[in-house]
Amino acid sequence: MEAPMMKLLAIALLLGAAPPAPPPSPSGDTSFVAYPGPNLFFTNIILYDGTGAAPRRNVSVLVRNGRIAAIGAVTAPAGVPVIDGTGKSLLPGFVMVHEHMFYPSPRPGEYGEYPYSFSRLYLAGGTTTLRTGGSLAPYGDIETARAIAAGEQPGPDMDATGPYLEGPHLLTAKMVRLKDAADAARTVDYWAGAGATSFKAYNYITRDELKAAIEAAHRRGLKLTGHLCSVSYREAAAMGIDNLEHSFAVATDFVKSKQPDQCPSSADTLASLAALDPDGPEIGDLIRTLIARKVALTSTLTVFETFAAGRPEAPEAARALLSPQLRQAYESRWAAMQASPRGRAWAQFLPRLMRMERRFVAMGGLLLAGTDPTGYGGVVPGWSGRRQVQLLVEGGFPFAQALRIATLNGAVYLGRDREIGSVEIGKRADLILIDGDPGLDPAALDRMPLVVKAGTGYRTRAIFDAMQGVVGLY
Repeated sequence: MEAPMMKLLAIALLLGAAPPAPPPSPSGDTSFVAYPGPNLFFTNIILYDGTGAAPRRNVSVLVRNGRIAAIGAVTAPAGVPVIDGTGKSLLPGFVMVHEHMFYPSPRPGEYGEYPYSFSRLYLAGGTTTLRTGGSLAPYGDIETARAIAAGEQPGPDMDATGPYLEGPHLLTAKMVRLKDAADAARTVDYWAGAGATSFKAYNYITRDELKAAIEAAHRRGLKLTGHLCSVSYREAAAMGIDNLEHSFAVATDFVKSKQPDQCPSSADTLASLAALDPDGPEIGDLIRTLIARKVALTSTLTVFETFAAGRPEAPEAARALLSPQLRQAYESRWAAMQASPRGRAWAQFLPRLMRMERRFVAMGGLLLAGTDPTGYGGVVPGWSGRRQVQLLVEGGFPFAQALRIATLNGAVYLGRDREIGSVEIGKRADLILIDGDPGLDPAALDRMPLVVKAGTGYRTRAIFDAMQGVVGLY
């Protein structure tokens, strides 16, 4: 803090007055808006509509009152701002279902909450709707969701999960241990009443607790997902769980020494999965069970990429958003991972995980997308969403199908596919403008100058410039 501000603060404290407010930011949220809407016209665009269909080229898209009004050979109405789409692509906004408002600190088990910067960065990265896949500050997430819905701050629509539903072993002191099945049901009921719109079970939850939580959520018409370890995927599916996180990467079904309600070591779990043939009968039988029970899976390849040796560092533009302390911690951990046994194991398993996800979809499963900005860092909102789509393409999905996983599939799961998730007449105008054709070159996703939410267009560069170095501060 500069000396004049220090003097003012000292005087204020001596007089019993409130300290002076910090100087206003030179770049407020209004400066992020390129087109206030609600009407826009895109011409000569390459349209990937999010349904999985092939792109339509040289079409126009008219936005009226924040909704898609026309697609095709359309003439721009008088007075509507025109965006020349020559050489550009238009996509639906991402619908990501494993996001967080927290990020790992340099100290293991500690996480900072950054709803101010994260809500803006998610939007700048093309995410117009998200679900927080677990909360360490549920009141903060719920209030952030309300503020965005009320138009008080920019950001994606948020499906805010309640606190992690966890058993006896806690990843961080910000979690709470469930006492028993009755406590699991009470927790769901309380947070549903407080405004949570979904729930997430975590590693060490027991079968009785999980069953009680699922039933409590379903009584309220809400869904429950899980990152599970002590409970197998088959057991959770039989109870009626709606979604399982990290696709197959944390499934303990194949650990031969697995005990009921007990969590095997992560090394044993990874070894059991790495021993599977992605095209073999064991994983195929589990896939059939999940599909029969209508259990969706969430792909979070972004976080697992950080564990795999030989994978690239987060791009410089993403690292520039981190505070110096978070950036240094991430870069040193990334370097250490390159030579670690864990890094080598994940480097071998990651392509096999991609094949499992592709098989799940080929057999009829509903695959969703999320990015999970946890691990040891490096999964940074604003850049992680586009990276998840690129990794799905790397895993063998055609671009149009990868895009559907990250857009319309999420909307279907959230029950909002009549409103969002694809570029179709009548739906809300949640759109991403890309310089280039990501169907020919997925790296084009990194060139994203404009994101539109409900007809309002945001300059992504302005948001990124304003958020330089702030993740770790607010």
